[in-house]
Amino acid sequence: MKVSPFAPQKQPVLPPIEGVRLASCEAGIRYRGRKDLMLALLSEETVVAGTLTRSGTCSAAVDWCRQQLQHGQARALVVNSGNANAFTGMKGRRAVEITAEQAALAAGCAPHEVMIASTGVIGEALDPDSFTHLLEGLAREAKPEAWQEAAATIMTTDTYAKLATRTVWIDGVEVVINSIAKGSGMIAPDMATMLAFIFTDANIARPVLQALCNEMVPGSFNAITVDSDTSTSDTLLLFATRRANMSPVTDIDDPRLADFRAALSDLMLDLAHQIVRDGEGISKFITVRVTGAEHDAAARTVALSIANSPLVKTAMAGEDPNWGRIVMAVGKSGEKADRDLLSIRFGDIEVARNGEVVPDYREQQGAAYMKNAELELGVDLGIGSGKAIIWTCDLTHDYITINADYRS
Repeated sequence: MKVSPFAPQKQPVLPPIEGVRLASCEAGIRYRGRKDLMLALLSEETVVAGTLTRSGTCSAAVDWCRQQLQHGQARALVVNSGNANAFTGMKGRRAVEITAEQAALAAGCAPHEVMIASTGVIGEALDPDSFTHLLEGLAREAKPEAWQEAAATIMTTDTYAKLATRTVWIDGVEVVINSIAKGSGMIAPDMATMLAFIFTDANIARPVLQALCNEMVPGSFNAITVDSDTSTSDTLLLFATRRANMSPVTDIDDPRLADFRAALSDLMLDLAHQIVRDGEGISKFITVRVTGAEHDAAARTVALSIANSPLVKTAMAGEDPNWGRIVMAVGKSGEKADRDLLSIRFGDIEVARNGEVVPDYREQQGAAYMKNAELELGVDLGIGSGKAIIWTCDLTHDYITINADYRS
């Protein structure tokens, strides 16, 4: 598989976080010659918040996490790649229970303190006996610096590991936020991202942590799409070990949270963009910016209609400045629009205004702009103040090849 042209030239080095240790191994769940099982061990007093897919056919691991998030205590995280453990019935639920039991023995905690995530093929049974015996060894080998290895372990069709880190100060104490994520195809989140795990040593109460998740997701992970398909396994988990030597933050409006909030928001957007930049078969990274809609929700619907349109996406792949396809996508969105008020831009180039092509626009301008690796499609509906931004990628022949051969 070709590496994405947007793959970073250099990966960030994530510093250790007090209270987090990680280890990975090759379990042979689906892949051969690569690691596919990851364990993170978390110190006592760690709390967890999260956002999960609202897919009606979600995985057994998502159901498990949804149940455990109600109490929000965590001592371990188990992630496997190669098998999503989705649409696997009672076998899938039992596989999760056995995994939690064995991980709890390895971590020295209760099963309900184990969070679980799976990613990979849907509809194939996940045999817990094929990998749970490895968890004890992973617990012994876990190290604070094993972030890169963990990020690579959870990949499926990803062409590069996705990591991000930020450092802020609270009460004069340095606080670290580290994260790993995976995602490349089946990306149209209805909650968070495909899989994303964020860790911090900040002393933040669980209700505040959950409020931050809810606040950050709409403008980051829920503002991306690769192919309009929502995964059965989408899971975002945010862990706080609370080991930083600072007074606890127990109120979402605590002014001491300002820098942390900004850093977390920036980190989550960074991860979301990394996922789109690794979209299956990508050749263009596209920002869709809609303004002038009836309200923000309408602007979002219109932006998603444009970003998910196969005709728009293939035009971008072919470097064809076919703005008529954008007009089509606006019209099919179902939101209020007036043809005679609509304006369209390619970057800074005004293409159409008040429902018709701008007199001095030339096709050569648009064609030249389309050769850029990063594109911005701007649409103003001219009827209100609603606005939204969605990030997506183009649709190439390689996307078809990757997904036609996914299980072969």
